[in-house]
Amino acid sequence: MPHEPRPVIRAAPTARIMIIGQAPGTRVHASGKPFTDPSGDRLRDWLGVDEDTFYDTSRIAIVPMGFCFPGLDAKGGDLPPRKECAPLWQARVRAALPDVRLTLLVGQYAQRFHLGSRMQQTLTETVRRGDAYGPEFLPLPHPSWRNNVWLKKNPWFEEKILPMLRCRMKELLR
Repeated sequence: MPHEPRPVIRAAPTARIMIIGQAPGTRVHASGKPFTDPSGDRLRDWLGVDEDTFYDTSRIAIVPMGFCFPGLDAKGGDLPPRKECAPLWQARVRAALPDVRLTLLVGQYAQRFHLGSRMQQTLTETVRRGDAYGPEFLPLPHPSWRNNVWLKKNPWFEEKILPMLRCRMKELLR
């Protein structure tokens, strides 16, 4: 591994919501706390939750596809999650979280792994048909600033998907 392993996962057996993202980036690797960057601010806004609720492991589990920072590519972007991590750990972590009622699949890596052949040909179509994967899963785009263009091109995400997501969050966080 290009960096010393520092697994970043937050979970408790009582969590009813699980967020499965990609892998820790440089800031998360440094802090040891997931989504401590602008994408985390956007994700919390999408969910309609404050920071305290988001990081309450008794309610929300945050489990990346790769637990450790995979390093940077030649352009300075994060590398994809390491391929050996998800097959080794995803089922084990899920088995330890018996109360999870909704799993948010944030980005293509999580969607490809958990939806498999049920995933549509594109992330856009997978997210657009999000209700087809419920009530267990809800696919989301990654909340990174890199997806600002995608969000502008797909206003239905904010109009249709986010209200449904916020409603489910309220229901499950009671």
